[in-house]
Amino acid sequence: MTLLITIIVCYLMGSIPFGFILTKIFLKKDIRNIGSGNIGATNALRTGKKIIGYSTLSLDILKAILPILLIKFYFPEYIYVSSLSVFLGHLFPIWLSFKGGKGVATYVGILFCLNFTIGIIFTLTWFLIFLIFKFSSLSSLIASLIIPIYQFYYIDDQNYYFYIIMFILIFFTHRENIKRLINKTESKTKIY
Repeated sequence: MTLLITIIVCYLMGSIPFGFILTKIFLKKDIRNIGSGNIGATNALRTGKKIIGYSTLSLDILKAILPILLIKFYFPEYIYVSSLSVFLGHLFPIWLSFKGGKGVATYVGILFCLNFTIGIIFTLTWFLIFLIFKFSSLSSLIASLIIPIYQFYYIDDQNYYFYIIMFILIFFTHRENIKRLINKTESKTKIY
């Protein structure tokens, strides 16, 4: 029963669509009708209000950190299933007909909870790729790929399968971005 409650609560926490909520409250707009139509932080930046974008980013990270830290301290055996539940909640929120964000900010929160070092590695990789190419999507894809590789070669445990699954999910959510990157039609992102 504890496992089921953990999955449900973590999914519901992950499914809170902060980008959607913030643009509705402060801009009186539906973020799904702006830019890419995505509810995440990168598209929230396209509203023209950086504070909305950065607030979405922070809250999407925080909605992963809060439940996962609680699970880590009280039910550590459920840490990976709770992480996946939060992530799937963000990707497929019940409140928005299961059409959510791409999961990168939520994944950052998950990584920092699971292992601070891999959280730092993801973040540094993301910023390095972004500084070179200026594509948020490419940065997210490469940083997400680096994590299971690092986990496999440098950390002695079997949990790299979890990170492979997370990369596959992020790859899936970025499939349209990948097409645009290949066709050279992907938009560069301004984060400042």
